[in-house]
Amino acid sequence: MKVAPQIVFLFNDEHPFFDALRPNPNSSLSTLEDVFHLSLERYGIRDRKASGTLLHFVDDNGVYQMSIVLMQNYEPPILACAVNEVLASITGEQASPLPTFLVPSLNLKWEIKNSAPDHKYALYGLQIGPETETTQALATKTEKPPSFFQIHHEPLAIFIQLARVLKLPTFVIIGQSGTGEELEPQYSDIF
Repeated sequence: MKVAPQIVFLFNDEHPFFDALRPNPNSSLSTLEDVFHLSLERYGIRDRKASGTLLHFVDDNGVYQMSIVLMQNYEPPILACAVNEVLASITGEQASPLPTFLVPSLNLKWEIKNSAPDHKYALYGLQIGPETETTQALATKTEKPPSFFQIHHEPLAIFIQLARVLKLPTFVIIGQSGTGEELEPQYSDIF
């Protein structure tokens, strides 16, 4: 699977990000959209495929600047197989260095203890795997999650585990808020 050096990896329940991350109409970048259907037969799954949509941002020279992967919804254990197959397809066709994966999420449930009263919302970042220029830059624009932080979102938890095992350069961007509208300005600063 041909992709850019930076990949925004989304699950279907994060579809609003996919729609929001379209280039500015005045941008010199063009977009290429494609779908993928990868076999899961090596996991013994014959009736399903790892499917989703790819959106690439391409410059005037035809160079991929950023790719977005939007995975279809799956339930465990097929979810882990599908994510693993997509990651294998991406990393198997990449020359070194590996692409950096950016994984935004607002669908987390957690409790913030002792947060400052005027702290209406926060943007947290979690680096996994080797550090890259992209992950370094994102780390300067986000806070580290609190020590009691727990992920209650199965697709994200599976992605993080696979990223750790595969040693993929990854940065998870976590919005903590009641609504996504409050975080929109902060996410636009990062992307």
